[in-house]
Amino acid sequence: MDIIYTDKHRLRAAKTELYGGELVPPFECPERMDYILEAIADKSLGPIIGPDENPKLGANAIAAIHDAGYLAFLDTAWEEWEAEGMKGEMIPTVWPSRSMPSPHIPNFIEGKLGYYALSCETSIAKNTIEAVYASAQVALTGAEMIASGKNQLAFSLCRPPGHHASRDQFGGYCFINNAAIAAQHMRDQGAKRVAILDVDFHHGNGTQAIFYDRDDVLFLSLHGDPNDAFPHFLGHKSETGQGAGDGFNLNYPMPPNTPYSTWGEALDHAISAIRDYAPDSLVVSFGADTFENDPISFFKLKTADYIDMGKRITALGLPTLIVMEGGYAVRDIGTNTVNFLIGMEHRS
Repeated sequence: MDIIYTDKHRLRAAKTELYGGELVPPFECPERMDYILEAIADKSLGPIIGPDENPKLGANAIAAIHDAGYLAFLDTAWEEWEAEGMKGEMIPTVWPSRSMPSPHIPNFIEGKLGYYALSCETSIAKNTIEAVYASAQVALTGAEMIASGKNQLAFSLCRPPGHHASRDQFGGYCFINNAAIAAQHMRDQGAKRVAILDVDFHHGNGTQAIFYDRDDVLFLSLHGDPNDAFPHFLGHKSETGQGAGDGFNLNYPMPPNTPYSTWGEALDHAISAIRDYAPDSLVVSFGADTFENDPISFFKLKTADYIDMGKRITALGLPTLIVMEGGYAVRDIGTNTVNFLIGMEHRS
């Protein structure tokens, strides 16, 4: 399989994350990619190629998925922050609340930042947005490989991740929804139906919200129960879509300490639903934070389980793009990710 990657992800090098009432170094760090690349080289997977540098690749897909005002905010946020003399990284401190049902968008960057933020753990630092667009280009390059028929299987090694980013909000380390724009690009290039299977530990709230009223993209997410896990306010089993999308959103929330045997039952159900949907292509939002030693998650998957996970998904026989999401047990992320890729390459 081709692996798409760019060193531009290193431009995303924030120093601060709000966690447990303290400012700590972010769990989502550049070193995550280093361990994955090392494991890829060790197993001779690849080749590793750079993304398509055509700035128009996927422009329609990004515009179709994300609000124009939100994209404009991303483009200018750091410059506005610096122009106001702010010294630290951008961390939102105020939001429109449930008692403010129709908020206006403030002019001042502090209010604008809160308006477009999902949560406050994710700071914006200098050059963050350049890395965000480079990550999106990695996803779109992989999507084009699948859509054009050049590849039946590709891996977009994206950083920053994307599945928490909604149409007009960032958070959970995510800014542009890589899986969503990949699926939209596939649709724009002629796919009638696309399925997105999210196997990251955390619910793909942004992806769900983007496609919630659509029947041309089936979204399925296996994740920690939102009663116990971030992002807390979406991801319940009862959320099945609305309007044209009713029945095309499937959530599999699971409790703390879920082992692979239980998790695998949910995966089999999701795979069966994908088979019934009969999509033209599949996008897998892959996160290695289901691992038993992940510092901010609570499932109990073991390293060997990722090979089996890949084998089960690839048995669908669909043209498949894998998009990297989370995984914060940094020293184990390479082995777990490569095991998943090895499993995905076992096609019958």
